[in-house]
Amino acid sequence: MSIHVVFLGTGAAVPTAQRSLPSVLLQRGNEQLMFDCGEAVQRQMMIAKVGLHKKLGIYITHMHGDHVLGLPGLLQTMALMDRQKPVEIYGPEGLAHFLDCLRETLQFQLTFDANVHEISESGVVCDEEEYTIAAVRSNHALTSFSYSFTEKPRPGRFHPEKAKALGIPLGEAWSRLQHGKEFTFPDGRVVKPEDVSDTPRKGRKFVYTGDTKPFEGFASFAADADMVVHESTFDDALIEKAALDTHSTPSQAAAQAKAANAKSLVLTHISARYSDVTLLLEQAKKIFPNTVVAQDFLELELPLSE
Repeated sequence: MSIHVVFLGTGAAVPTAQRSLPSVLLQRGNEQLMFDCGEAVQRQMMIAKVGLHKKLGIYITHMHGDHVLGLPGLLQTMALMDRQKPVEIYGPEGLAHFLDCLRETLQFQLTFDANVHEISESGVVCDEEEYTIAAVRSNHALTSFSYSFTEKPRPGRFHPEKAKALGIPLGEAWSRLQHGKEFTFPDGRVVKPEDVSDTPRKGRKFVYTGDTKPFEGFASFAADADMVVHESTFDDALIEKAALDTHSTPSQAAAQAKAANAKSLVLTHISARYSDVTLLLEQAKKIFPNTVVAQDFLELELPLSE
């Protein structure tokens, strides 16, 4: 199954003519996972042509306006479009009260369930059949989390010739073994998946930091990630301002990705002062060569590892 990462908003604090506010969409089949929800995100989704009716989970890193004020508009737009599928929303404590106040004040009704799951500590926050979403406390001016999406191991390559040689009937039995489950013959003989398949293959891993300055524990949290999306609000010359405002610079983001043994790094949450991001990219590449700076509507693929 293909996974595409779509950058709907890549700015910081205020929108610019080139950058909307933070939101990254992970598209996996007929499912969407959104990390942060900046203002006018529904318009960005329409421009990106990603659809507004798919299964959707939204993961908010923290309660600063540029990361969360897109939620009421997105939910209301979906209701006006008669969405029926529920939306699962994850984020720090206070998120439910925020949405309750908005709905009471604005007096809008939803055509679907919007289920809020508040997070108070690090750990797995969503455990699906094929992947998990974990959160870790990051280091920002208020309670903030970074998130990881990790696919569970995929069954190894199936060898039909081995299944035939063992006399396993074609159909449901093959399907069970292809999905990592044992098959038992009527006489009690058991065939294990490893008897007819290669070693299970590692799933893909995606990490999104939200706003944070470097923090201890990130390297282990993001270990061996296929892609790290890391904030890079200020260039290295403003490292003291970055520390004061609890943000990161390109070199700091690159050092974090390198320590995590990540395969790729994408810088986002770019301050409005940088209409030209060449400096940011150069600073990061000195430490972590496989770096790009995101722009709105950039789309990248998370390739399967064989």
